[in-house]
Amino acid sequence: MTVDRIEKLKLQAAQANLDAVAVVPGPNLIYLTGLSLHLSERPVVAFFSVEREPVLLAPALEEAKARSAAFGLEVITYTDTAGPGAAFEQALDALRLVGKRLGIEGRRIRFLELDLMASSRYAPKTANADPVIAELRMRKDAGEIASIRQAVEIAERALAAARGSIQAGKSEREIAAELTIQTLLAGSDAELPFAPIVASGENGANPHANPTERKLQQGDLVTLDWGATASHYFSDITRTFAVGGTDVHPELERAYELAQAANAAGCAAARPGATGQDVDRAARGVIDAGGLGEYFVHRTGHGLGLDGHEEPDMKEGETMPLEPGMVFTVEPGIYIPGLGGVRIEDDVVITSDGAESLTTLSRELMTIG
Repeated sequence: MTVDRIEKLKLQAAQANLDAVAVVPGPNLIYLTGLSLHLSERPVVAFFSVEREPVLLAPALEEAKARSAAFGLEVITYTDTAGPGAAFEQALDALRLVGKRLGIEGRRIRFLELDLMASSRYAPKTANADPVIAELRMRKDAGEIASIRQAVEIAERALAAARGSIQAGKSEREIAAELTIQTLLAGSDAELPFAPIVASGENGANPHANPTERKLQQGDLVTLDWGATASHYFSDITRTFAVGGTDVHPELERAYELAQAANAAGCAAARPGATGQDVDRAARGVIDAGGLGEYFVHRTGHGLGLDGHEEPDMKEGETMPLEPGMVFTVEPGIYIPGLGGVRIEDDVVITSDGAESLTTLSRELMTIG
């Protein structure tokens, strides 16, 4: 598996006129090697040369883990006393990268690693390799889709277990804590995709609100955005509930109806050959027609996999045709300042003849607490 991925990376890199690609600990290293290493003050860099065998530079304390990769990988280590400078010299010399084009992770690599490479007498020229890696990772294989499906199932079980705590009088922080606990108990990997969002009342008008001490009140809408992790792959789900006992504000009821219809339209537009722009326009068109378009302030969705946000995006200007195996969210939202907000998010995979929602939770407005 990892050998095939590395060979594909080499091909993609060569087509992009790169002589090698460097990745640091995180999703791309896991994807290419299966190794889960820490991003810390001790730099770790894997170099994938188009012409030579891969080289992994790592601190000595990670040597055993580094050598556990299931394929040939030259490992160059350094001690805390010696520091990484000489190890970078050795790696760049072995790879014959002086003056060559080295693709780097534009969104992830740090000044620390870039400075160590730039300071080397074998310093390469750097270029952004994110598009090359994205092209490799966008189309999920059956195993990857199975892991995302499992992450969805874990997240849905967690909500079912935590649902009793979502009631008037409980704070957003308390609910977020309970949802986190239940996600781990339901079987998620320890590293969650993100900290749960719990946004009630007027806090719901902030798409990325942090949970606060605000207590849920009768008549509130409360938005929960959470996910789970299975074999490093993520799920990302959002549902909005009504806190029972009092009628919800009519404008928020209308917002919910539009968001629900927009979610359905976006999912229906997803199919092979369609584009992210098509999906976005289908969802956004419903909200625009309902007169609340100014309150839909983000893209309709984003890719999902080893990263919580990756390619492809569901947004205006995204004209790449969707293909089987691509996984992404459909999450239209309406956020009305001073009043509240609504978001309904599903995880969708493109199939050979359409799309499947991996998320099975009801999209109807449900009353809790």
